[in-house]
Amino acid sequence: MLPHDAIIEWWYWNGMLADTRGNRYSYMDCLFRADAKRVNIPYLKSIFSRGTRGKHVLFAHSMFADLGKKRTEKNVQNISFASRDSFSRPLFYVQYLDPIAAAGGFVVYEMKEAKSGTFHVKTDRVDLTLTSRKHPMLEGGNGVIDVRGRKSFYYSLTDLETTGTVRVGDEWVAVTGRSWMDHQWADVAYANDAWTWFSFQFDDGTDLMCVEYDDRKGKDHVVDMIGPDGTPAHADHATFVPGTKKWKSTVTKAAYPLAWTIAVPELGIALETAAIIPDQEMIFGAINYWEGPVTVKGTIGTRRVKGTGFMELAGYPSHYNYLQTQIAERVKNLFR
Repeated sequence: MLPHDAIIEWWYWNGMLADTRGNRYSYMDCLFRADAKRVNIPYLKSIFSRGTRGKHVLFAHSMFADLGKKRTEKNVQNISFASRDSFSRPLFYVQYLDPIAAAGGFVVYEMKEAKSGTFHVKTDRVDLTLTSRKHPMLEGGNGVIDVRGRKSFYYSLTDLETTGTVRVGDEWVAVTGRSWMDHQWADVAYANDAWTWFSFQFDDGTDLMCVEYDDRKGKDHVVDMIGPDGTPAHADHATFVPGTKKWKSTVTKAAYPLAWTIAVPELGIALETAAIIPDQEMIFGAINYWEGPVTVKGTIGTRRVKGTGFMELAGYPSHYNYLQTQIAERVKNLFR
């Protein structure tokens, strides 16, 4: 969990939650740590802040959705300030905030490993304790993946028992559920490539990560699975076929497929997955993407399976003025 001296690194969490009244929620929280001079994201190169440690800068994205009402709250921190003691403890620990929003009253976000296998994640919308129930998934079979010549270290905690509270309107509500964690880092500068990524948690205890990476010249695939008994499996070949239904952003004009068919013949996997909420676009300048909860069903070998997960779609053509959009969003928030 501890940080590395890499060009880009991130700690990512998602989960599906429910309260005692049967209301269902989802969340995502991701903290990025980048070498500002080498990451090749233009605005980061000009940022120098005492809120970051050394040459690395932080930024963060999070969202919270009420699945019944199909309503999502999104938060994009273009730059995040970390506390002085972040990344200094024996176990992973970071507290951070959005300095741009601080003038109106700030919220301290937190990610930490309280003890081996137990974690705390806090945003403006969730305050959760997560306990891992399986060994880590080592993507690529050994924790290293190479997609179109872009090599990265990558592992996941795929089955995190989750308890805590979430803020629904002005009320904090007790919830339980299941979460997923990714930790990935690489000495690779940002490129305007595309990818389609899924994390799936099936009702029978199987967990699956699959990704299609497209550098506009060709595509690579990575598929990793952990069975109910903890047995891992890996494949490098898959097919991802988008459905015809799309959601088009009114802001960026990007059109995102809301349903996909996925096949991994080597592992006997055939799946159909679909978005729960259409409007899940995250707007972050050069990198805009769709991220949100999905349902999934299909077969793994001879077993019929169903479950839930998260989908991330990146690299879709956008047409908009980023600065103008950010100013409009800030003004709109003042009157909420």
